[in-house]
Amino acid sequence: MTNLVSLDGKKGLVVGIANDQSIAFGCAQAFRAAGADLAVTYLNDKARPHVEPLAQALDASLFLPCDVRERGQVQDLFARIGEEWGRLDFLLHSVAFAPREDLHGRLTDCSLDGFQMAMNVSCHSFIRMARYAEPLMQAGGALMTMSYYGAEKAVDNYNLMGPVKAALEASVRYMATELGPKGIRVYTVSPGPVETRAASGIDRFDELMEQAARRAPRQAIVTIDRIGSLAAFLASDAADGMTGNTVYVDNGYNIRG
Repeated sequence: MTNLVSLDGKKGLVVGIANDQSIAFGCAQAFRAAGADLAVTYLNDKARPHVEPLAQALDASLFLPCDVRERGQVQDLFARIGEEWGRLDFLLHSVAFAPREDLHGRLTDCSLDGFQMAMNVSCHSFIRMARYAEPLMQAGGALMTMSYYGAEKAVDNYNLMGPVKAALEASVRYMATELGPKGIRVYTVSPGPVETRAASGIDRFDELMEQAARRAPRQAIVTIDRIGSLAAFLASDAADGMTGNTVYVDNGYNIRG
């Protein structure tokens, strides 16, 4: 992995690693290679054995639980970071979920419970994290979350996640406006389709990947290390002149009509 930026002395939180194919893990590797000290989360006791070896490989200073559906866990996570570090320089939020029955059906037919669950996990959890990160970023910082082209255009089989990710991207713009005076930058990273555990829940995802590889100008699927390189740049001082952006890393797929 090419190290193009420095994160020496910075402390960052990575939320959303499930395994070594996770986008969050690719980003964490890039952050660590650039010199950052990391806090890494795991979903629950079932997930811990899969994530803990990765946190150890990253030499993560903090390894903490975070299920955004559990009341108080997000607040507890940031309280622990405040106790241990006293500050936070950047946050990567790479969390998304929708019930399978709602995700695989038409948006028109989705249940209220399914829509609310998808919005809570995939969008509002980032807003909550920004709220708790704000007091830890007295010297400024960067907040990043993950979206997809289906937030901007109707993509076959993306269904419920389209409007949920659109809400996430709009939230980024509003939070960038609100937090900008404090030197806190907020970004949406929008990768092309990547074969992760979360993405495997999308119906006919293999077809979506094939189409993306065929239509992208570079005629390839983006990799987690390339996504990580972009995230490391956004976390660095080199990106200080940017905020509120949806930044695509999809080998150019988003420019095709």
